[in-house]
Amino acid sequence: MATATGAASGSAPDRHTIGEVLAVLRGDFPEISIPKIRFLEEKGLVKPERTPSGYRKFSDGDVERLRYVLRMQRDHYLPLKVIGEHLDALDRGLEPPDIEPTVPTVPQVALAADGMPDADSFLRRDGLRLSRKELIKIAEVSEELLAEVEEFGLVAPSRTGHYDTDDLVIVQTARALATYGLGPRHLRGLKAAADREVGLVEQVVAPLRRTSDPSARARVEETAGELAALSVRLHATLVKAGLRRF
Repeated sequence: MATATGAASGSAPDRHTIGEVLAVLRGDFPEISIPKIRFLEEKGLVKPERTPSGYRKFSDGDVERLRYVLRMQRDHYLPLKVIGEHLDALDRGLEPPDIEPTVPTVPQVALAADGMPDADSFLRRDGLRLSRKELIKIAEVSEELLAEVEEFGLVAPSRTGHYDTDDLVIVQTARALATYGLGPRHLRGLKAAADREVGLVEQVVAPLRRTSDPSARARVEETAGELAALSVRLHATLVKAGLRRF
């Protein structure tokens, strides 16, 4: 990808704000967000210029670099470290290694080293859409179990009748719990607890939603992800501590 590392020589590249970059990329990557772009910058995969007042200014080459990163994540599920190595090769005039052809597969949920979801996993939107038939087949559940999971409000199809990655994980987990005699009706308490945790996160980010400051609004998703990860960590650790009393 010759344009991954810079604009064409011989002409000064245009400079774009982060909002303009978002608008350009959303056509191909609907789930891209400002926190995601900032995250990729923090990882060193793109290095926009900074104005004296601190605003990011992205060149055409930066935009193509982001497009390359997002495509490698979406189409080939490459980790950022490997994508960074590809970009380094391109920066040095080399060709990145060949990428093996891929077949459609379900993305893995990003987990922290201790097995708990990290903050970024709460921001990730992979765009997966499964039909009811596909969900039943991939999750390896019966129509009856899926209907019961839906009855107790654990999952619900979108307006288009599709299910996403979260729905898949919930249904797979419900299937695993059912083997221990814990059916969906037993999981209503867990759903209620999750709803309360969401409510706590909403209390914190509500002031950010109401502000007119664009940078503050952009922090809503980032803050929500961090709070969600901390909440899950606390919940899991409290369960773990409780089990020690057995």
